[in-house]
Amino acid sequence: MESIFLILFGICISILGNFNWRGNIASIHWYNRTRITKENAKKYGKAMGLGTMIMGISMTLTGLLQMIFDMESLWYITLVGIIVGLAFMLYGQFKYNKGIF
Repeated sequence: MESIFLILFGICISILGNFNWRGNIASIHWYNRTRITKENAKKYGKAMGLGTMIMGISMTLTGLLQMIFDMESLWYITLVGIIVGLAFMLYGQFKYNKGIF
């Protein structure tokens, strides 16, 4: 049952990341968008969206593989996906928002 929730959550996160990746940054917290210029909005959305999609896809993949193989070591896929996704998101924050906060 937990695999189904992980798959659904991963799909929702991936869809949100896709919206951000296409340039719609309205779903990102307003404080994190305060210093984004109009010229950089699409680039910022791509960085944040790519990071979010990587996290969502890794969760979905882990959930699917957990349903098939039921191995605890598959959780490392989600762990690596979250680390890589956060790296992309931090890159976007530092480059286009001039810092995390």
